[in-house]
Parts: sequence; structure tokens; C-alpha cells
Amino acid sequence: MGIDLDQFMLVYAEITITSLTANVTMTPESLPLNPLPTAPIWRHMLAMLYDLLLILPLFMAATAMWVAILGPTDTIAEPSVPPALQWAGWLLIVILFFGIFWRRGGQTLGMQAWRIKLITNSGERPTWKQALIRVIGALLSATLLGLGYAWRFVSAEKAYWHDQWSGTRLVVIPKKGGT
Repeated sequence: MGIDLDQFMLVYAEITITSLTANVTMTPESLPLNPLPTAPIWRHMLAMLYDLLLILPLFMAATAMWVAILGPTDTIAEPSVPPALQWAGWLLIVILFFGIFWRRGGQTLGMQAWRIKLITNSGERPTWKQALIRVIGALLSATLLGLGYAWRFVSAEKAYWHDQWSGTRLVVIPKKGGT
């Protein structure tokens, strides 16, 4: 008849905090959902630069694969790889790159270097649907003259368009060891 610790925490999820002047009772509903601070834009841009340096070689490898399959071209005016096929391959690479990293741990390698993490608004790992919406939304945000990224400066939540559309946000994670 042992009670599991998780069951105990779920059943008795009321926390009482005693201070010098008053007793304050906090329930899970009153606790903040995302206590981690939102990642500053400079940190996000540097993480994007790191990730770009990882994605570009993948683009080159995909192009080399298509050229190997379709054969080389005689002139530069007639590419051997149709542009639609090239762009579709690159889009697939970007979706898989970010989707796999975000689903596994919420961080790409660039994000790990700059201690930022992608979480849902409820604090969980993003789903594949959220990752797909975020990637497509980020590409759209960038192609529209960066307006989706500039939206962060007018949004009360400091969120990009793709954050709002996908229900996710970027947060700064604390250094290991608490320093």
C-alpha cells in the first residue's frame, strides 16, 4: 500500500509559503507556467548563425546527391537539378533538422551553445505539428522582409509571429551548477 511520490504530488499539490508577515498559499494554478526568461534576440540570432553553419553543408550534400543522380550539366545556363526539386529538398532538410532537434530536447546545437531552449507555452517539448508550423512560420517571417521577426519588438510577450502561430517560445536556460 505504498503511495507513489508522483501521486502524492498530484493529490497534495498545494504549497504553503510562510513569510515573516503573512502566510501565502499557492496552488498549481497560481504558479507561473514559464518561470524561465524569454531569450534575448541577440542570443537567438547567434544561435541561428551557428545552425546556418550546420545546415549549409547539408544543402551542399543534398545538391551533390541530386547532381550524382541526375548527372552533370554541360552549361551553367541549364542546371541539371530542377529548381523546384532543389528547393523542396532544402525545405525538407530544414524541417527535419529543426524538427528532430526540437522534438528530442528542445534545442539545436546552436541553441545549446547559447543556452536557449524551445518550449511550448505550457512548458513542454514541442510536438511535430508545432515544429512544422514554427519552421514554415519562421521562413514566412523572414521572407516578408523580416516583419515576423520585427514583431517581437511590438509584441507584449516578446514573441515572433512563428512563436504565436505555433504556441511556442524561446527561453534562456540557467547555466549548469547555478552560476
